[in-house]
Amino acid sequence: MELAFSAEDTAFRDEVRTWLAEHAPRERRPKGGPEMRAFDLAWQRQQFEAGWAGIAWPVEFGGRGLPLTQQLIWYEEYAKLGMKAIDTRFVGLSHAGPTLIARASQEQQANHLPPILRGDVVWCQGFSEPEAGSDLASLRTRAELDGDELVITGQKIWTSYAHLADWQELLVRTDPELPRHKGITWVICDMQSPGIEVRPIHTMDNGADFCEVFYDEVRIPVTNVVGGMNNGWSVAMSTLSFERGTAFTIDQVQLSSTVERLIELARDRALLGDDEIAYALARARADVAALRSLTYLGISRNLRSSEPGPEGSMLKLQWADLYKRIMRLAVEILGPGSLAVDPEGGDIWSELFLLSYGISIGGGTSEIQRNIIAERVLGLPR
Repeated sequence: MELAFSAEDTAFRDEVRTWLAEHAPRERRPKGGPEMRAFDLAWQRQQFEAGWAGIAWPVEFGGRGLPLTQQLIWYEEYAKLGMKAIDTRFVGLSHAGPTLIARASQEQQANHLPPILRGDVVWCQGFSEPEAGSDLASLRTRAELDGDELVITGQKIWTSYAHLADWQELLVRTDPELPRHKGITWVICDMQSPGIEVRPIHTMDNGADFCEVFYDEVRIPVTNVVGGMNNGWSVAMSTLSFERGTAFTIDQVQLSSTVERLIELARDRALLGDDEIAYALARARADVAALRSLTYLGISRNLRSSEPGPEGSMLKLQWADLYKRIMRLAVEILGPGSLAVDPEGGDIWSELFLLSYGISIGGGTSEIQRNIIAERVLGLPR
């Protein structure tokens, strides 16, 4: 691994820390609905206007074109303030945006990248289906070519923020005669198109961000195809590589703060004298440090490549498993107190515990990540 922070990086960190301390939102983020969308986009617009949006994005698309090390510094300082890592901006900034930079046409890039950075739009992801989650290649939402349009019929599920989104990165099957990893196409879908129905899904952690999306002969221009017809699997792997490699950096950094908060809570409750709890907290602190090193390794590798590789699955797997273990530990330490509502508007520990189970599913299950590591990183047989 070759990753060192220069004097310029240190000065940049000071600048980031100062700006965030002065401008990060102090008011509580709305729990859901259009108010939440407006809050997130206003915060993105503020960052853009101050020159802090798209730190590592190319200048021609509104970014600053700075090194990935400085993007990492931004994430680290952002995370230290406890800012929410995954919100309505997440897919646009960490999925669709990077994928369009890597695989889209110049016209598609010019049309969609600047609005993402400016905070004008929300994107969602249309990948998973009721019978095509971890086995994404079995997706059945079909798209039939009719002149210069694709006519789409089918269903997607677990689509975060679909009820608030303007655009969607959508995978459809355009040639059912080809092998299942072929014949798939990645398209840009306007969520206001006639024939789209969105139904929110309420989850056990009291969330309503997931949605089902139904498509009834929805027409999308062929010019919205990214990466070429029937080449969507390759484009989707780019999308998922970004998600598994760098998109959750803020969450990873915030785990360190979470562990330190738990240590203080255990100390307040005189629990550090319990050898089992003390060992669990010490191990959690060590594992978070190891995760930070793995994050740095991924950034170092990405400095030499235009797209993250399959090694990002190691990072995603470690983070998901560690997050679940730490949230389980939090509930054990706090007991009934984990149900308490934070009067300052912070997270409820029991809700974070419930959310942790979805972490090892979203973006590809931990089982899928292990298969990817075995086959594409270690070169083991299927």
